[in-house]
Amino acid sequence: MLVPLTAVATAGIVMLPSADAQQTPAAAPAPELVTGLPDFTRLVDRVEPGVVRIEAKIAPQRSTQMSDDPMAEIFRRFGMPMPPGMQGPRGQMPQAPRGLSMGTGFLISGDGYVLTNHHVVDNADEVTVKLADSRELKAKVIGSDAQSDVALLKVEGNNLPALRLGNSSGVQAGQWVVAIGSPYGLDRSVTAGIVSAIGRNTGGGQQYVPFIQTDVAINRGNSGGPLLNTRGEVVGINSQIFSVSGGYQGISFAIPIDTAMNAVEQLKKTGQVRRGMLGVNMNPNIDADLARSLGLPDNRGALVTNVQIGSGAAKAGIQPGDVIRSFNGLAVSDVGDVAPMVGALPPGAKVKLGVWRDGRERDIDVVLGEAETERASAFNRGGDDRSDAPQAQPSSGLLGLRIAELDPDDRRQLKLGASEGVGVTGVASMAAREAGIMPGDVILAVGRTPVGSAKALDSALADVKPGQTVMLRLSGRGGPRFVTIKAGG
Repeated sequence: MLVPLTAVATAGIVMLPSADAQQTPAAAPAPELVTGLPDFTRLVDRVEPGVVRIEAKIAPQRSTQMSDDPMAEIFRRFGMPMPPGMQGPRGQMPQAPRGLSMGTGFLISGDGYVLTNHHVVDNADEVTVKLADSRELKAKVIGSDAQSDVALLKVEGNNLPALRLGNSSGVQAGQWVVAIGSPYGLDRSVTAGIVSAIGRNTGGGQQYVPFIQTDVAINRGNSGGPLLNTRGEVVGINSQIFSVSGGYQGISFAIPIDTAMNAVEQLKKTGQVRRGMLGVNMNPNIDADLARSLGLPDNRGALVTNVQIGSGAAKAGIQPGDVIRSFNGLAVSDVGDVAPMVGALPPGAKVKLGVWRDGRERDIDVVLGEAETERASAFNRGGDDRSDAPQAQPSSGLLGLRIAELDPDDRRQLKLGASEGVGVTGVASMAAREAGIMPGDVILAVGRTPVGSAKALDSALADVKPGQTVMLRLSGRGGPRFVTIKAGG
């Protein structure tokens, strides 16, 4: 509703209010009804100038050959249909069109260094940084690291409004945090929430990152933007969301700024990031059955499933079946704790592992090797269709599995030893399915007893009675792991 003018014009005559007319005083501001809630306006005013928008022009990428998948080769050789998701037109993925990747970044120095996500600028031909004052500057990619999802850019400038960096080691669940970014191209959008958890391992090739989980609303375009504490300090870089729809669903993840800056210092010096490597594969978790089988007092620790030949772990005597319970004196709760601890150290660093073996804990010193800068997927090699697939054979029947011998070519593709492993071609029992065993898995050992053939598997199971729990060491698309299965189930 419009408020009328005090002077009203009627038929060309201006009529003024009489002196006796009551004047309406200006309305007083309403009192605050809600107090004690956080107000982020001062924080936003201070940090907003240092947040930038990133635009990366990306050329078409070559098709990814799906026929180079050794697990696909194993399925073909065993005469089994390919699972959904492993097939593509003529065995390859379609070509990605040229496009524009849009994200967020922030200035970390007055002379123009900008931090963002690797996936925002990956394979970019040209990167543009748009400042809060609407200036658009061409950026040079100093270096980019896929495993931490961190990229360092440089624009020309002086006295630019850099953000203050905090200390992510002090971040705790329950603290307020703020994100600023460009979701869907909407520049300088501000969202707030709390830290839900710390030290999250989301997998996906970023095992070295102990993510900060928050409930701050993050969407496409927020990638690479700052996560800030209530002092306006950057404590993380917004990187991922958990979503089944592509939009925000209450769970988002940020790279701790300490982890990011470790990568930044190396990118400045050499353009790449070098990390220590222990040289083991580990089980996703230790459940109650595994803990009992291993004689553990609880289910804390990281269970070693495979030791890479020639690695620091192998040279130190680490064995499959060992449980890493501490790392340089710090307790290891689960497998997600180990990779960030290792990745934060340089190659050649000496570490002390507390390892559970044969019913007791012992200390083992390990010299870290060097992780590959771009680790190739274990499933990105392959061969042509073959007609000489080995015949599938039944196991002893106790496990409800059908198995097949592996030939030297199979073992070469799967990076197995000369007499290592026996292939799973079928899963018949409910117990095996519940244990997560799938066709295409390879059985490496029964407990600590290695198996390399159907005969060796049956021999290792010879003393097992129906109803007993058997621990198997497997290799498959999820990597080496231990599972437990009830025999005769």
